[in-house]
Amino acid sequence: MRLILAAFMSFVVAGSALPADLLILPEFRRPTPFGGVVAADAIPDSPRPAKTKTAYLAETARNAYVSFHLVVDLPAGGDYEVSVQITDPTRKLEIDLFREWFHFTGSDRSYYPDALVPVSMPYRTRLPDPDNRIEKQTSAAYWVDVWVPKEAKPGVYRGMALLRVGRKETKLPFELRVVEATVPEEDVVTIDHNSYGSSWLADYYGGIAVPSDQSLQLTPLSPRLFYEHRGIFHQLGYGHGGKVIAEFAPELEGSGRTKRIKNWDLYDRHYGPLLDGSAFAGSRRGPRPIPFVYLPINPEWPASFLWWGEPGYEAEFVNVVAQMEQHFRQKGWTQTRFEMFFNHKKRYKAFPWDGDETRFPEDDNYFREYGRLLRKALPPETPVKFVFRNDASWAMERQFESLAGVVDFWVCGGSIFSWYPQAPRLLKGRGDIVWLYGGAPDVTKVSTAITENPLRVWLYGVDGWVHWLTTNPGADPWFAFNGGAEVLAYPGERFGIRGPIPSVRLKLQRNCVQDLALLDSFKARVPIETLKAAAARHFNNSEPKDWWIPRPPLADEPPYEWTNATIEDAVTAGGQRKFDSSAWDNVRRYILQLAREEK
Repeated sequence: MRLILAAFMSFVVAGSALPADLLILPEFRRPTPFGGVVAADAIPDSPRPAKTKTAYLAETARNAYVSFHLVVDLPAGGDYEVSVQITDPTRKLEIDLFREWFHFTGSDRSYYPDALVPVSMPYRTRLPDPDNRIEKQTSAAYWVDVWVPKEAKPGVYRGMALLRVGRKETKLPFELRVVEATVPEEDVVTIDHNSYGSSWLADYYGGIAVPSDQSLQLTPLSPRLFYEHRGIFHQLGYGHGGKVIAEFAPELEGSGRTKRIKNWDLYDRHYGPLLDGSAFAGSRRGPRPIPFVYLPINPEWPASFLWWGEPGYEAEFVNVVAQMEQHFRQKGWTQTRFEMFFNHKKRYKAFPWDGDETRFPEDDNYFREYGRLLRKALPPETPVKFVFRNDASWAMERQFESLAGVVDFWVCGGSIFSWYPQAPRLLKGRGDIVWLYGGAPDVTKVSTAITENPLRVWLYGVDGWVHWLTTNPGADPWFAFNGGAEVLAYPGERFGIRGPIPSVRLKLQRNCVQDLALLDSFKARVPIETLKAAAARHFNNSEPKDWWIPRPPLADEPPYEWTNATIEDAVTAGGQRKFDSSAWDNVRRYILQLAREEK
């Protein structure tokens, strides 16, 4: 709920020959290191930044963040000091300042700000930035977060950005208007950030051993970062061949009817703080258990697939899963959904069926059998939440019917799902959880691309969106960046930070998700279909029905005859949604209008 007026306003010291300048840019207008706005975020025919003494004005509900870019222009270069402050007698509002790292992308030979390095104020440095190493750099950029807690008093707060160069001081005033409305604690859409294994921790943090005391101390930091940005984090603990990583599963012993869990120590050290919520103590959102987690169950664990279909396989599976249920219940881990999920494909040549993105009808038999085994292992009235998750793409339409009552958690390829507008009513009507998945938009895309899929799942009436991989920054994200489609949080090691640091895209996504939570809360007085129609119209002058793709002829052919190329052709033929960097600001204005009407 943020920047709605005076999109480009700054204050310049009277009589200055512009040796130094401050400029505020709205969050969706990413700056360049040369005093401009990245081309993808530029709006044709928009006015140039105005240099006036008018205060910058933002508006927000409570329990929310207000964000903007603060740009330091110093054409002659040199040392400077920057800080941001706000007048709040109650000391409820808090300000976080981050230095924006400019990544150079070889695809278009341009710079984009994305990684955010937290800094303390006042922050002292120089231009050109000796670390970022940008030739002829004239501008530095900072991301400013203003946290407005739910206890904040509604009204107008005055702030000031300060720049000191030698003895000269440049001041840029701004105002923040806090309205009565409060963003709900619970999100209306779940945004998931997926990862595989734990070896990337060694890459992030200087080659530490995994697992080790060090890695186990670092493990909760990524879930905590995403949680504080109104998201969740998944970490799959086994490979395509079924080998389970040590800290993701309890230690087993025995075989057949004597197969049992021998030791929970490493598993509990890994997952305990996440499952009891203590990993999030001290966060602004408060401690709470993670809502979802992968189980280590796969065709090779807890029983070897070599014995599939034999009584021994069933005995081992049922014994171990029953013990897991008992342990989780005794620990009080009853707020998290534990997911039985299969991530293999037959083309990987480990197992003879597709667990992930199934194509062939006969493979559904494995799902049915695993569903039977899971039901046999669990007490009928268990308070522990076990779910059967299926990541579906090619055959999802068939599986919605063939696996009804077996799978109750669907994670569906977003493009193919858009062919089936009947699916949300069918799946949600029987109580299933429904997420969509895809990649994160890379930094070369318009800034509002990160808001498209949260809005999309809300318009569809489903539960969430999954970024399929978010912990792969590439070998050198600082000077050989690949665009960032597989990373939304960066390793902080380069900056002396023992943990992950956020990105501009993650911040934009967080602010979108909090906006949607507030928008959805108005359905008690405004029909939900009216809210959806208005949000789509403000975003890109569309209607909710436009967010679906007309059913292509391909959908009526057997999925095992499809190819990636024919799928892409079908998606492309359905048209692309167009929007610019003002899209989410337009939605936010509508939300704030409703918020001001709230009684």
